Amino acid sequence: MNGLDSFDPHWIWIAIGLALAALELLVPGVYLIWLAAAALVTGALTYFLGLGVAAQVIDFVFLALIFAFSARRFLRDKPIVGADPLLNKRGGRMVGETAVVTQAFDGGSGRVRHGDSEWLARGPDIAAGARVRIIGSDGSILLVEPLTLLAGEGTAPPKEV
Repeated sequence: MNGLDSFDPHWIWIAIGLALAALELLVPGVYLIWLAAAALVTGALTYFLGLGVAAQVIDFVFLALIFAFSARRFLRDKPIVGADPLLNKRGGRMVGETAVVTQAFDGGSGRVRHGDSEWLARGPDIAAGARVRIIGSDGSILLVEPLTLLAGEGTAPPKEV
């Protein structure tokens, strides 16, 4: 017995395909699954057609290229959309909420407290202690505007989140 000579070649390709599919779970990105599919199809072709080693390698390379570029084109045309587009955009999640000015805005910038955090903020000149509404974010800097109450809302400002 001489190493892999005791195994049928199609089982080797199927094992490689399954190993690549398992690695896809550990490695970020969606690339190894296409190599796994190419290895599995190469294993099936080797089983049914009895391909030689050179033909197996050529099949694997061409199938890997075809699968990877087809998947790239498919995912470009129909990207995967997450359930929550603001998942990792903390500033974007705060839009519409209120905050309290902790450092007066002078020249268009100051600091605000939202929840248990203080943030740099930009907006019109506002005195410390005033309530502001978050209208956007620019990186880690919040964009704010003074909070004005409508006539029918009463005198109490909305609760800070």
